[in-house]
Amino acid sequence: MIITDTKERNRFFKFALVGAIGAAIDFGVMNLLSHFTTMPLVYAGTISFTCAVFSNFIWNRFWTYPESRSRTLFSQLGMFFLVNLAGVAIRIPTLHYLEPPVLNFFEGVFHTSHKIAEFYANNLTLAAAVGVVMIWNFFVNRYWTYNDIDKIS
Repeated sequence: MIITDTKERNRFFKFALVGAIGAAIDFGVMNLLSHFTTMPLVYAGTISFTCAVFSNFIWNRFWTYPESRSRTLFSQLGMFFLVNLAGVAIRIPTLHYLEPPVLNFFEGVFHTSHKIAEFYANNLTLAAAVGVVMIWNFFVNRYWTYNDIDKIS
């Protein structure tokens, strides 16, 4: 779909930039937790995801959709949180089931140490999960959480 409305296109690019900031937070926190603790990827990924969700909500509420004020902050946060809870329901199985074969791939094909293969596998698995959940989040948030602003022209 091509977005021809300038205002809506700007919203999309802002949403994408906010998502990139959230992804940086997500990857950073996940890597810190994975590197400095013995926490499994599913737990580290859930904590990092939660940090990213709060950042994304704040940026989207005040920068991407500043005209979205028919709902209170807490009502909109609740909606945003529900959308992201569904995202977690997509994300956790993705992390859980995709990471082992990706890890085996890196260990088998590249013959690296387990620690290096784990680093690459964790990041590739998280990238896949982020991509899937980002698509979900964009469409559901745009047409449910922030549906009180002008629609796409």
